[in-house]
Amino acid sequence: MKQRPMILTKKQTKALDFLEDNKTNELIFGGGAGGAKSVLGCYWQIKNRLKYPGTRGLIGRAILKTLKDTTLNSFFWVAGQQGLKSGYHYIYNAQRNIISFPSTESEILLKDLYTYPSDPNFDELGSLEITDVFIDECNQVSKKAKDITKSRIRYKLDEYGLIPKLLGTCNPAKNWVYADFFKPHNRGELEPNKQFVQALLSDNPFISEHYRKNLLSLDKNSIERLLNGNWEYDDDPTSLIPINKIYDCFSNSFAESGEKYLTADIARFGRDKTVIGIWDGFRLIKIVTLDKNKVTEAADLIRKLSFEYHIPISNIVIDDDGVGGGVTDILTGSNGFVNNSKPLENPKTNDAENYNNLKSQCYFKLAEIINQSKMYICETEYRDQIVQELEQVKQYNMDKDMKKQIIPKDKVKELIGRSPDFSDMLMMRMFFEIGSQFEFSIK
Repeated sequence: MKQRPMILTKKQTKALDFLEDNKTNELIFGGGAGGAKSVLGCYWQIKNRLKYPGTRGLIGRAILKTLKDTTLNSFFWVAGQQGLKSGYHYIYNAQRNIISFPSTESEILLKDLYTYPSDPNFDELGSLEITDVFIDECNQVSKKAKDITKSRIRYKLDEYGLIPKLLGTCNPAKNWVYADFFKPHNRGELEPNKQFVQALLSDNPFISEHYRKNLLSLDKNSIERLLNGNWEYDDDPTSLIPINKIYDCFSNSFAESGEKYLTADIARFGRDKTVIGIWDGFRLIKIVTLDKNKVTEAADLIRKLSFEYHIPISNIVIDDDGVGGGVTDILTGSNGFVNNSKPLENPKTNDAENYNNLKSQCYFKLAEIINQSKMYICETEYRDQIVQELEQVKQYNMDKDMKKQIIPKDKVKELIGRSPDFSDMLMMRMFFEIGSQFEFSIK
């Protein structure tokens, strides 16, 4: 069947050109509500299924039920605009979550891409073979979910001379979409195989004026994000550190120097990244990283750095979770930092601090120091990673009557697509700051 001509916005047309070139592998389309994001994704999927017989597309979203309640309705609307009739030109099987096209023997799979604790590695997607992917509201799925789904794009590509294509649509969010697409795009540093197209309500001449009025009735934060497409605006009441104070860390050259310290976040079980910080008071003067290392290698490096910068062993703190415990065993006299241990006691009140664990206690103290403009990060090589991680330092379950705690590490990893190793290294510096007021034991 031949499709009817589809009237697209200029931004949709630009995005479709990227989706049909022989260079772009990943495209993020969006930046505000009302930009016809889902319409583009559904149109592209329908077009490919009719153009390339026997192919298999995937439409994914964080929650399958939400996909069926929202994205699927956009699919039905686009299909109707193209003159396609349900039950004849395409068949939707709600039980199997498949849309099939009898005339071309192609199909679209509808998938749930939420990171479930029972399947953190998305093994359920392991046997998939697909031709292309559309992830609606991709800001709500983890980077790992996106990457694993993309890795399954291989079905009949060679037969039609295609390359892997993934389309993600979203509204502004401070996560992997921001770090991997928006920021590099703004700087002109986006990788050649990636593209970002910002689409706002103002770019869609077909949208109802009532839609705009409804957006204007929202809170200030939502208006900035959804109407103005402002990726930098953040007014999250759970955030512990304002973005301007985070950036100030890289220009607070007046921060006082003082005693030397070393903090080390060790790669857990050989994963993540080992990050070591050298401190002169609250001046972070050097950052050293290791992608993969043995316990003995990390210990040797810490010993070498402590000698080079004249740091006594008692001024060294090491993440004691996972393999980090092996490093502290080697470096006798160093301090082992156990994230989930009890917060330190306040000798003035004889009461435990109102935090759920030591890690939360130190993160709240880190926020206090940064907000008082007392910290200076001299090195800029890892600036983007540090900024991104500090933006995720937020109070968890703020509305509940319970001890203060920060967002768990696993949830942060889902948001930014990696472990917050740099911010954890910064946080451990507070072990000594709190320890100067409270009592702590040396391992």
